[in-house]
Amino acid sequence: MTESTTDRRARLEGLCENIPKAGSKNDLLELIDQALGVSAPEGDPATLESLGKRYRGQVDDGGDLCDRVGRVARKGLPEIWVGDTSVLASDAVNAAARAASQLAEAFQGGARALTVLADAVKVAQKQHGDGRGKLHDAKASLGGRDGFFDNWHEDDGEEAARLRARTVAADGVELMRRAAVAADDAARAAARDLNKWAAEARTGKMDTDDLTAVDRLMLADAGNVGGDPDLNEILTANDLERAGRAMENLSPTESARMERLLANASTPQEKAYLMKALAAGYSVDEVSEFGGKIHGKDAVWLREHLAPVSTNSQTEQEQQTFGDKLWSQEGATCVPSSTVTARAMVDPVYALELTGGPSGQENDPAAFRERLTDEQMRLHEEGDGSNEGWLWDRQPAGMDSDGQVEISNKELSPHTGDSYESHDMNSANDRRDVLTEINRSVAEGKPVPINIEGEDDGEWVGHGVMIVGQEDGMLQVYNPWGTTTWVSEQDFIDGNLSAATDSRFNNVNRVYIDQD
Repeated sequence: MTESTTDRRARLEGLCENIPKAGSKNDLLELIDQALGVSAPEGDPATLESLGKRYRGQVDDGGDLCDRVGRVARKGLPEIWVGDTSVLASDAVNAAARAASQLAEAFQGGARALTVLADAVKVAQKQHGDGRGKLHDAKASLGGRDGFFDNWHEDDGEEAARLRARTVAADGVELMRRAAVAADDAARAAARDLNKWAAEARTGKMDTDDLTAVDRLMLADAGNVGGDPDLNEILTANDLERAGRAMENLSPTESARMERLLANASTPQEKAYLMKALAAGYSVDEVSEFGGKIHGKDAVWLREHLAPVSTNSQTEQEQQTFGDKLWSQEGATCVPSSTVTARAMVDPVYALELTGGPSGQENDPAAFRERLTDEQMRLHEEGDGSNEGWLWDRQPAGMDSDGQVEISNKELSPHTGDSYESHDMNSANDRRDVLTEINRSVAEGKPVPINIEGEDDGEWVGHGVMIVGQEDGMLQVYNPWGTTTWVSEQDFIDGNLSAATDSRFNNVNRVYIDQD
């Protein structure tokens, strides 16, 4: 069975602690043999370099593609319509220019990730070999194991030899530990970046013949106004895949209805939200009803009513609001409140029910706040949350892990396609081990619930938040106090998300994800 990078790292860290403490020759020989049994960092640097060159070659072979498409976009095209859903030719070419740029960035980013990984593996494998050499030298200097009676007494010369060998062995296992850490970190960084670039190469995600290439291109390109387009795309990679599958499964009649809905939409954003509703699992009848509520609304209205989380900055903590009311919890409902907001992120029909009311036309922040609180309380009961206080004045007092799994699977799974399981994270290695899966999920557009804990005046306190984004080694955390904050992956590994909450919460102790 292949040794995991986490296991290798943990074994070598333990040996780095124990070898310098070895109190006898036999103990030292046993520890050296354990270290020699740790496998080298895996990977073929030459193969990784070759793959990186192939990725880079895809950009070089079509190096002027972006420029050529961009020149067409700038020439001023006639106001003609293309595709099945009525797209202006000029808009389509502009979207093609952006898609070409994204694709070039994806190939370049993938090539860079593979090249960096190749270099790291090459260095780590050499360092691992150097460490093994030192261990072999230490073992040879010690000779064979002592017999039962020999091990009772160690003269000055034998002690000096043991101490010298112990120093050499400690240096060797430290080199192996550094190699394991470097290779592990490089592999995780490469996986994170490759997952990100795979999600960013969006134009091929919607695999359906029921829409033209132009239509699919425009839908993938649509974003909410008011922020960085790359951080505010309406259709996530997961949405695009699910929408494509949904279109393929429609009857010819229903497919034609869906195309008419898209063709009659007023803006690219309106089209994208119709497809997001289909991706969320709604029937064409339900999408049509939803479409009637949002038809003709401008891009700002759509963002305010359908996007509970908007991103304008990667450096500042941002409040997430509808009007003057926060998307925040009421009382001790952090888990159901995080889940309500996460569902609204992946299910625009649900988001509109909260912001726009039954008609979908309301714009009253106070009424939104009442509906939001009602939903938080509904999920609190759905997850069998605990309560405290007198019978006539019971108040929410948290939710256990089983309840969180239950509401995640009831409220999120139908709209993301993922199932949710609880996994304890008791160490930095545990958090490091799950980070790749978290990055993959949020890059695809699927929020990941996590729990954090700490102390307040000596009393244990816990809190539930959501990881909703990832970019350049940073994680975007939605806190149901109504804010989003970008924290570093290292902060997550260290367990300290106090920057997204407050100083009490310094231990990330649980994640809810479908992890093999």
